[in-house]
Amino acid sequence: MNRMSMEMFDHYAAVARRLGSDGLLLGGYAPDGNANIMTIGWGQLGIIWGMPIWTVLVRPSRYTYDCIEHSGAFSVNVPTVEMAGACGVCGTLSGRDIDKFAETGLTAAKAGSVNAPIVAECPIVYECQVVHHNDVIPKHLVQSIVDDYYPEGDFHRVYFGKVIAAEASDDAAKLLGG
Repeated sequence: MNRMSMEMFDHYAAVARRLGSDGLLLGGYAPDGNANIMTIGWGQLGIIWGMPIWTVLVRPSRYTYDCIEHSGAFSVNVPTVEMAGACGVCGTLSGRDIDKFAETGLTAAKAGSVNAPIVAECPIVYECQVVHHNDVIPKHLVQSIVDDYYPEGDFHRVYFGKVIAAEASDDAAKLLGG
């Protein structure tokens, strides 16, 4: 897919809709060099420390955690509605067990600015360099969040990724329904 540079908040409403519906695809390279993607339904795009930042949450038990820890970078890829099936696969199967790109028919491409794979078929891609991370502190959460989202522990690591590049295809708005 041919994409061109965009302003970080271009297509913001469509990106937020996709995040809240089928999810976005978070990409990273494993220590062995394999490209991996996982579906995320939680994240924020904003300004922190005067920088454009994607904040994403990844549990330490996830293969993607190892990928981001290894490379210090990630991509956020915005899929079309037609990619909902791929998002389902990437949100339920582990990259430790299968090649999610092969399983879904999606194509891994090297990001231009960071050490992370991007999804070639996605109309919007953000390339992010980790500038900070925090681990969720259980005692700082209200009990209902712990009960609903962490019944087995496995609290997330929160990655703050500086957006180094943001790109969109000419028809991104049409493809994302926005």
